[in-house]
Amino acid sequence: MKFKQLLYLFLFIVLPLISFGKDMPGDAAYAKGQYQEARDSYKKLINAGNASAALYFNMGNACFKTDDIPSAILYYEKARILSPGDEDINFNIRFANQKTTDRIEDAPEFFLFKWWRGFILSISLSALAILSIIAIALAGLTLVWYLFSQSENIKKATFYAAITLFLVGIVFIFMGNRQSAYFETHKQAIVFGSSVTVKSTPNDGGKTLFLIHAGTKVNVTGSSNNQIKISLGNGSTGWIAASEVKEI
Repeated sequence: MKFKQLLYLFLFIVLPLISFGKDMPGDAAYAKGQYQEARDSYKKLINAGNASAALYFNMGNACFKTDDIPSAILYYEKARILSPGDEDINFNIRFANQKTTDRIEDAPEFFLFKWWRGFILSISLSALAILSIIAIALAGLTLVWYLFSQSENIKKATFYAAITLFLVGIVFIFMGNRQSAYFETHKQAIVFGSSVTVKSTPNDGGKTLFLIHAGTKVNVTGSSNNQIKISLGNGSTGWIAASEVKEI
């Protein structure tokens, strides 16, 4: 087990230096071990309205290096929304979660639901948009080739190719639509309070159900005044103060 943890740590240190290739303000400071300076630089970019998987990923790395685990998980999760199939992001989320107090096991899930979610989240939304445009454009060009070709064999081949490319484009559009809907309907947040009491009702008189701690990811399923209703992966539900979390 110790060897596995050392391997994770080695990969966690190396991956930020080789991932996402594109340099941005803060990268030089990060490479020099000036993690707070790097974090400040990334934060300025975010506050200026910039948003990308690479920026959130790098911000998460800088937060992790400054021992701010809840913020690290928050920005990794933001990066995952923009690039859900990226294994570097998913790896760092798993690694950072090892530093949290709570160990919440997800409830068993029907395999088809799990497969479907993995399918629609396998490619980023921006990549799906590009791929759908390319596929449909190629379908159009192939159809033009079909219309102007004099060869029966070429006509047959280009006709079926155009239909196939068009259908592929439609699949990409459908995946993008379902992915967007998934993130819109699955509101999640990261707990920032060091120890948060989950109650049965959204008021002080509610029964205490359990405690959750900083870094835990919760599903937000409702709200009332300054309280939010949450659910965990194991099915547990309750109410906490909205100020104890930051929405992903």
